[in-house]
Amino acid sequence: MPDYVFSILVEFSAGILFLLQNDIHQENSTMFDHTNFIRFWKWWQARPVLPAHLPRLLLADRFQPRYVRRCHVTQAICETLRLLDWEQLPHSLSLHRQGERSVPLAAYIGAYLVKIDQEISTFGKLRLFLRNHPALLWALGFPLPSPAKYPTDKAVEMCLPSQQHFSKKLSRIPNEILQTLLDSQVDWLKEQLGASFCSVVSIDTKHILAWVKENNPKAFIKEGRFDKSQQPLGDADCKLGCKRRRNQVTPTKEGQPVSEQVSIGEFYWGYASGVVATKVPDVGEFALAELTQTFDHGDSTYFLPLMAQVEQRLGFRPPFGTADAAFDAWYVYDYFHNPAHDGFAAVPLRKMKQGHRLFDPTGLPLCEAGLPMPRKSTFTNRTSLVQHQRGRFVCPLLYPEPAGEVCPIDHVKWPKGGCKLVMPTAPGARIRYQLDRESEQFKTVYKQRTAVERIFSQAKALGIERPKLRNQFAIANQNTLIYLLINCRLIRRLWADEA
Repeated sequence: MPDYVFSILVEFSAGILFLLQNDIHQENSTMFDHTNFIRFWKWWQARPVLPAHLPRLLLADRFQPRYVRRCHVTQAICETLRLLDWEQLPHSLSLHRQGERSVPLAAYIGAYLVKIDQEISTFGKLRLFLRNHPALLWALGFPLPSPAKYPTDKAVEMCLPSQQHFSKKLSRIPNEILQTLLDSQVDWLKEQLGASFCSVVSIDTKHILAWVKENNPKAFIKEGRFDKSQQPLGDADCKLGCKRRRNQVTPTKEGQPVSEQVSIGEFYWGYASGVVATKVPDVGEFALAELTQTFDHGDSTYFLPLMAQVEQRLGFRPPFGTADAAFDAWYVYDYFHNPAHDGFAAVPLRKMKQGHRLFDPTGLPLCEAGLPMPRKSTFTNRTSLVQHQRGRFVCPLLYPEPAGEVCPIDHVKWPKGGCKLVMPTAPGARIRYQLDRESEQFKTVYKQRTAVERIFSQAKALGIERPKLRNQFAIANQNTLIYLLINCRLIRRLWADEA
């Protein structure tokens, strides 16, 4: 039950005690004075003063008008929306300009959540849905002329924003406000589950197609469909990116050997949504953090910003993490490495040109002859995604002093000064190769990667893949609302199991 409903019950009990105490202290009066009961019923029927920034759906059922209580659609939606911590919304922010009607921010957020929950694709259809359910308008907090009476069609039409207004307001909501609602969800679940919550996290990204004709294979475009220098007219913020790429052998003619490989990729204009999720045993999956960027950003660019959100909300760094091969980077392994515990990042190793590297017990890389390569110097790499220190490792037979021996395997680089290797000096660069990916512990953690995939499966059913929106701010806000709704559904299942 929400805290606001509890406060109403507490006030109700306090009011009864106050009236009874007054009856006892009055002279020549009994506890059954008829006048006191009139005062009591007036107090009982009086509506509580709801703060202007909160939606009316937080009120107890007895304070709702009769037509609201009898609307089954409204009551079903309110059961889910009540699970949000609406008190986190700012008191003073109201999405209106001079000359516009003042509508609470909670009303717009609630309407957008209804659009997602009912799988309504456009704002025009959302407006029609709200017009057919006036009780839902009352619950969300839209300014009805006479909230206690069933509104007329004219009154409903007057209080409803237009289709263009709904679209414009979605892009103007600061995303930080929606993130505070996600903060409160994580805090609540952390209190419920305790220390067992979030020991393993999984991270991945989901592609989002922009609403432009360049993404429609049936639309005729003479040239420049996938030319990143020609921005689509339908969306000024979307960027060109590759969803997946696969290598195929070049078709050969008779008598000609295979000389090269052809790389075939799936390109789209759009965005991507990165999510960190965790699994709640016997209940489902929970989204801990999310971030929306344009499609030209690689998967690895999501890791550090998302994990910063997770660490801020949890108050600690999760010991285990898992992701696909797109996150096979040294800083991912370095993030989860901690001498205080045995945590690690369960990420598959990509096939690289340099092959598999081996290290000696002190952490020095081994050359192809099996000799530990000493570190000659270090430098700071400031051009990569993560600024870090890199070391230059050279042939042990020539540094620090020539040993007077020759390379035991007669390496091709021996006449040119021996082997040289440049790699990060952080422990994650070494753990990336030393991690035992055949162990049972690795396989157990790696299986948790399906948590974020199930989150994306639910998000796809709610319309995240093909939004009917035309700018990045609106798409980012809608993505956050989708994950808030997914978390609300999990919290509702958790309450049902406890009951």
